[in-house]
Amino acid sequence: MTSLFLSALSRFCPFRAARQRARTDASQKMSSPRVEALEGRQFLSGTAIITYTPSQVRHAYGFDQVSFIDKTGKKRLADGLGQTIAIIDAYNDPDIFHDLESFDARYDLPNDDTSGKAILTKVQFGSGNSTEDPAWSQEIALDVEWAHAIAPEAHILLVEAKSTGLNDLVQAVDYARSQKGVSVVSMSWDGGEFQSETKYDYLFTTPKGHIGGDGVAGGITFVGATGDTGAPAGWPAVSPNVLGVGGTSMHLSSNGSWSAEYGWDFSGGGVSYYEPEPWWQEALSPNVGYRTAPDVAYDANPDTGFSVYDSVAVQGHVGWETIGGTSGGAPQWAALIAIADQGRGFAGKPSLDGATQTLPAIYKLPESDFHDISTGNNGYLASPGYNPVAGRGTPLANRVIPGLAKV
Repeated sequence: MTSLFLSALSRFCPFRAARQRARTDASQKMSSPRVEALEGRQFLSGTAIITYTPSQVRHAYGFDQVSFIDKTGKKRLADGLGQTIAIIDAYNDPDIFHDLESFDARYDLPNDDTSGKAILTKVQFGSGNSTEDPAWSQEIALDVEWAHAIAPEAHILLVEAKSTGLNDLVQAVDYARSQKGVSVVSMSWDGGEFQSETKYDYLFTTPKGHIGGDGVAGGITFVGATGDTGAPAGWPAVSPNVLGVGGTSMHLSSNGSWSAEYGWDFSGGGVSYYEPEPWWQEALSPNVGYRTAPDVAYDANPDTGFSVYDSVAVQGHVGWETIGGTSGGAPQWAALIAIADQGRGFAGKPSLDGATQTLPAIYKLPESDFHDISTGNNGYLASPGYNPVAGRGTPLANRVIPGLAKV
């Protein structure tokens, strides 16, 4: 796990890539994978691990059931066309372009958009940003590949902060939100809360006059992973300006359809120490006067993880891996928002503003738009309806996306 203690905070606060990982060689059988203990959680040798592919996840959550009518009156697949997802991570991953090409080749995904422009753009923010960190390269591979897997025509702007220090990370966020075309920002890192965190929350808002999706004036939605150590949730996911994503264990039926889902015990969640309760959360979450997280959830248990290609060696391993964690859900929820913004663009609407549109809308959508996650314990017991393990639940994308597109 990568972390740095921040002297700028009133108490020490490590920022870390928000995920747990279990890794397997592609040549090994799924019934007997190679596993290891990471971030304080022991995976027992011989534990059965399920590795999900892009088509499996898109089908399970209903992404493959979504389409739009474009401005010419033609039916168009929901693929994020016209949107840019900014992904904020730390350190330098020198092989991310190669890794994305390998991922795309295996799963028949485009490496360029319909006009021939490369999907991925990388910016190393901060002078002298050349440090390589294997754990963060693994995080970058997960974030980029799976945002792309869900919204394959959306452009991805990878912003690599110089370090895991607070100043470097928030400067990277500030840079990303200022870039023309960005409509979603994904943050798969978290740290413990600190007294002065609220003064940074303005960074998770749309700058005045921003040009969002489809090159028109529009908003930005900020998405954050709540963490992989159980309660409480980490910052910035607890900011009332950020859509916080918790974790589940998702299981499929024999025909590949969604079958069951349970709250992941390591899903970050709970009541914020410092962030006030937003008005849109009062009706569904515990009315305690403070922000609760997560807002929503996604598959996160490494035992039901995502297929990722990473060519930076981690403990001697290079290549295909199975990776889980709430940081796998954050970029995929970011992709979901980008797809909703695509639909809005076809309808002549601007991209969503997270604080004033996306988050209130998430809490107004019908219960039937989500898989209700009513079992699990991350320090809080999951129960029917909103809970601090999985928030409102995981998406039925074919319902959530049209709902957000109509806002």
